[in-house]
Amino acid sequence: MFNPSRLALARRRRRLMGKALAELVGVSPVTISRLERASNEPDPGTVDAIARVLGFPREFFFGDDLEEPTDQSASFRSLAAMTAKERDAALASGAFAYLVSDWIEARFNLPDADLIDASHERDPARAARALRQHWGMGEQPVGHMIKLMEAKGIRIFSLAENTRNVDAFSCWRDDTPYVFLNTVKSAEHSRFDAAHELGHLVLHRHGGPQQGRFAELEAHAFAASFLMPQEDVRAKIPRALSLNEIIIAKRRWGVSASALAYRLSKLGILSEWQYRGMVIEIGRRGYRTSEPNPMPREESVVWKRVLSELWAEGITKSHIARDLSLPAAEVENLVFGLTERKGARPGEPTSKPNLQLVS
Repeated sequence: MFNPSRLALARRRRRLMGKALAELVGVSPVTISRLERASNEPDPGTVDAIARVLGFPREFFFGDDLEEPTDQSASFRSLAAMTAKERDAALASGAFAYLVSDWIEARFNLPDADLIDASHERDPARAARALRQHWGMGEQPVGHMIKLMEAKGIRIFSLAENTRNVDAFSCWRDDTPYVFLNTVKSAEHSRFDAAHELGHLVLHRHGGPQQGRFAELEAHAFAASFLMPQEDVRAKIPRALSLNEIIIAKRRWGVSASALAYRLSKLGILSEWQYRGMVIEIGRRGYRTSEPNPMPREESVVWKRVLSELWAEGITKSHIARDLSLPAAEVENLVFGLTERKGARPGEPTSKPNLQLVS
């Protein structure tokens, strides 16, 4: 049977309203509306046209209902800046991530979640220290943020939204935490976004995004404390630095020049006057859009290892996409655009490998 919820999901993923989709398909807006309300059963020609316009396999529209993150369960990094279309497209991508995740976990034993519940904690910096202590990290900088989070059971996917309005979002799905990162931003920005979403996962698991601006400020403070521990920063930078010195020093913590300058101001190492001057200079040099002394972009370690195991059995992302009746580009986007090995032959793994990551 044709599944109207999948039609609505694919339409939202393409950021189309019903009227716009109707014009592209060559039917009336009422037809699309009735299809999404399950009032009509589409004829084969209409299904073919919808599949062609939306860029989804025809089979996609005949599957079961898909679980999708909701705007009540997901904590978005920049909710105020995004449009409803951008938000809905990102949430639709989350539904496909769930589908891919379930497919992967039927074949591999991924790490279980190992997070603390700090929803009772009102001091984000204290929560960040508690999580570092729980993970046995001490005050050392985080060398690879995505690898660390994946080792602790967080499923991390890429958002290929091609917009700066959707930085990232996170959510809990039962007992499994998910984080979605937009790879349009710099490597430093993505690391901070990942730490920000980690803050939401441990601070706001039971609260949801309705906490609004206050929750965003808490997650931001958590991220700064987690990536730039106070004692380590004070030990390495006991006095005020010039912007050029900050550009060199920021590589230790894998953050932007702006983030380190702000952290130094919060710790009292930079005075308010010095910080304001630093912000002006950062803007004058164009460092808000082009990060100086950039670090290499982090990639998912779990998905790279998963794909390597699958490739050894001759299973490519194209095979996964066909199994799930998804566009191959959606699978490619979700797993950080890892390149597909050529010349593989189909095959099935005979057991579920354990992926052990060293954090």
